[in-house]
Amino acid sequence: MKYDQARWTNGDDCYEPLLTEKRSEDVAVESTESELPADLTRESLSLPALSEPELARHYTRLSEMNYGIENGPFPLGSCTMKYNPSFTEDVAALPAGAVHPDRSSDSVQGTLELMYRLQEYLERIGGMDAVTLQPPAGAAGEFTGILVAKAYHEAHGNDRNEVLVPDSAHGTNFATAALAGYDVVSLPSAEDGRVDLDALSAAVSDDTAALMLTNPNTLGLFERDITEIADIVHDAGGLLYYDGANLNALLGRARPGDMGFDVMHYNVHKTFATPHGGGGPGAGPVGVVDELEEFLPEPRVEQTDDGFELFSPERTIGRVHGYQGNWLVLVKTYAYIARLGDAGLTDASAKAVLNANYLASQIEYDIPFDPFHHEFVASADMDAASVAKRMLDHGVHPPTTKWPEAVDEALMTEPTEIENQRTLDQLAHAFNAVAAESEETVESAPQRTTARKIDQASAARNPRLSWHALDESDTDT
Repeated sequence: MKYDQARWTNGDDCYEPLLTEKRSEDVAVESTESELPADLTRESLSLPALSEPELARHYTRLSEMNYGIENGPFPLGSCTMKYNPSFTEDVAALPAGAVHPDRSSDSVQGTLELMYRLQEYLERIGGMDAVTLQPPAGAAGEFTGILVAKAYHEAHGNDRNEVLVPDSAHGTNFATAALAGYDVVSLPSAEDGRVDLDALSAAVSDDTAALMLTNPNTLGLFERDITEIADIVHDAGGLLYYDGANLNALLGRARPGDMGFDVMHYNVHKTFATPHGGGGPGAGPVGVVDELEEFLPEPRVEQTDDGFELFSPERTIGRVHGYQGNWLVLVKTYAYIARLGDAGLTDASAKAVLNANYLASQIEYDIPFDPFHHEFVASADMDAASVAKRMLDHGVHPPTTKWPEAVDEALMTEPTEIENQRTLDQLAHAFNAVAAESEETVESAPQRTTARKIDQASAARNPRLSWHALDESDTDT
């Protein structure tokens, strides 16, 4: 299957002009008194002046110049790029969802009840005793979780300054621990790709605040020694942190709390089909066991005899986001979980694992680590980044490349549960077609997309930080 992405041209440049570049009009600004300096005020604004058809065509063209989950499979490993069902958008757009956060609790009982029920859902799914919905993203959830762990140790007089992180962990784990003020100790993986128990035993000490762990890990491997890992960390007085990036593999089948994890974050954009932020709003709820509940951010929602109310935990670390978090993202999360129910969530994890294993069985690449669950890491016999770019020419989005480093020229692949066999076969065909092509063909890719191959080193060193920089460069895009 070949794929031609839209390539709209404007003279010699391949880009769709801005709305104001197409046609604009100066609109007078009503004169009002302002404390702003004169050089920061204007008497008129230049605004787009387009008809509705022109506007619709503009955004349609932009969508045709891009690749998204509505175009085809998007198997970015560890990112869990699910299709976001439109019914959750419909629910979030209901007029009742437009609630001003400063309204009194007695006037937003429905809002608070939804939040309370979502807390309960997530507690049950994760095997946690309490959940905060406030963090606005997965990385923010990580940071919140580690701050909670830090507050717990400080409250108990424990002077601990290290966080252990496996070498295959997400980069955010290392950054989170460092940002929270900890020294980061990287743990080498064992030959089977899992946690090296001897290395862990040697690394833990009275300085260990926590071990941050993903299970299944980034190779898609379940940490079979998880209870022993938990015992090693707990015996040293540390806490076990669960990175929820791969929770999609476990829904309805295993719970981090039952494995011995003390604190975790949930990536609702990965596991529960809310949109990936793209720099915009997300949500990264955090769950904890009983001993850590009093340190959670404020406010949380509780149920009383009079209804639902906001309250502050006794030793709260304070706010980590404005108000009660990104409310409409949480509405989408609730709607997704409620629609699928227990059986649907369990079915999702089963199909996620099945799809990954089926796809792996159909591609002609070495996969050095198994048995894997919802994702696998294949090894390309040429530059993985070039393979990824060439896959775009075959009509599919490529997997994650070059990571984890335990696999040479890694192609980290996660089809998720949303794809059917026909789409998985399409993905397999793209993998295998690229493997059969000459290195010269692959290295010149992509050829059939809006943007052609660029010099990545130059792009990183000399980024175009404004749209108009296109006019200032002779580089072919």
